[in-house]
Amino acid sequence: MQAKLAVGSGGLTGKGFMEGTQNLLGFLPQTVSNTDFIFSVIAEETGFMGVCLLVACYVLLIVSALRAAILSRDDFGRYIGVGTAAMIFMHSFVNMGMSIGIMPITGVPLPLVSYGGSFVLSTMIYLGLIQSIYARRLEPALPA
Repeated sequence: MQAKLAVGSGGLTGKGFMEGTQNLLGFLPQTVSNTDFIFSVIAEETGFMGVCLLVACYVLLIVSALRAAILSRDDFGRYIGVGTAAMIFMHSFVNMGMSIGIMPITGVPLPLVSYGGSFVLSTMIYLGLIQSIYARRLEPALPA
């Protein structure tokens, strides 16, 4: 409930950096405000404009991964590209959805934003694979 209040209290432009009352006053517990409910903190501090920018960045990242998958010369590259795009979409959709109350609270991190070492590392590895697939899109395929 406090996460929904934090998202709603951000308004159009937000309260400002480190000025979110739900987070600073402890209504969002410090144990989850930087991991599971980081979207609520971002929405409260940057408002609707910041949330739109964050969603646009995720859309750009997903479209780029799908573009690399389409331009891939082999099926394995396509599978990696589509799988990475699906993983980023699902994690971001579920995290944002549980912050605004349309999804159940599951503890899914927000890709590249939530605090946590292993998920950030694995996401970076996936994005490195996408970059490798895109860089090798023009090489001729090996004969079978």
